[in-house]
Amino acid sequence: MIKSYPLLVVGALALGVVCLAALVISGLGNRWQLWGYETAFVILGSALIGALITVVAALVGGVLSWRSGYQWGLYVSMAALVVGLVTALPPLSWIRSARQLPYIHDITTDTENPPAFVAIMKERANAPNTAAYGGPEIAKLQREGYPDLAPLQVRVPPPRAFEAALATARDLGWKVIDSDASTGRIEATDQTLWYGFIDDIIVRITPSADSARVDVRSVSRVGKSDIGTNARRIRKFLDAFAARTAQATG
Repeated sequence: MIKSYPLLVVGALALGVVCLAALVISGLGNRWQLWGYETAFVILGSALIGALITVVAALVGGVLSWRSGYQWGLYVSMAALVVGLVTALPPLSWIRSARQLPYIHDITTDTENPPAFVAIMKERANAPNTAAYGGPEIAKLQREGYPDLAPLQVRVPPPRAFEAALATARDLGWKVIDSDASTGRIEATDQTLWYGFIDDIIVRITPSADSARVDVRSVSRVGKSDIGTNARRIRKFLDAFAARTAQATG
């Protein structure tokens, strides 16, 4: 019976390594445009299933190896368990986030009058997701999931606010597609690190007495749920923008 352990534990480790590689290439392949996001998600799902099988096989092999005093098998099982967990945890975390967060991909600080894309519409021509705002239903889901998102009011002249917003967008690594100081509009794109999904962003600066109001909207081109990516991007921009303007006003 002990002789069967090598096949189990080595097989678990081999499967884990293959699944870890699949997890990595599922995203990189989409980023490098070797395949579409649908294929990337199929590979991701297969990697997750294989990783869970790896974890079970590693646990079984580890327990049997430990009970039989088969030290080499125990070490290999532990390695397989680590590889399986490393592979399974990211997608499981994404699934958990998708269930806990609103199932939406269009986030804005102004749900009543969302900033409208202009220049970037040509680039979104073939995007699966529309740039049209979803209305009260989407606004309700956003308020429930991200109640902290709201317009930012800063006590600086609108032209200075616009310059600060443009500089902040560039500092964050966004690709600025268009900027119009006369209307206070900045349009840009940002790409997610692993899968390379392109999201579109618009910043709107509105004059308000002796201050300026800043609104931001971030929209995914693909996918029904963004698992919080757009909200995090808006928060990051507003925090960086506020810090920049606070430093400028001293």
